[in-house]
Amino acid sequence: MPFVNIKITNENVTPEKKAQLISGATQLLVDVLGKNPATTVVVIEEVDTDNWGIGGETVTERRKAGK
Repeated sequence: MPFVNIKITNENVTPEKKAQLISGATQLLVDVLGKNPATTVVVIEEVDTDNWGIGGETVTERRKAGK
């Protein structure tokens, strides 16, 4: 049973976009590895931008700086 964990920043991703991520990740495992979609688990974790760091600074600060 494949398990896919997608982590994204919590920036108002719509339920429709999340459904597309789940569907696309599932289909990728079907196409590339021949996995059964009925037993493929996809979890999306939304992380607050204050809790996600890149290059020594939070995403919140990077967004403020226009990076």
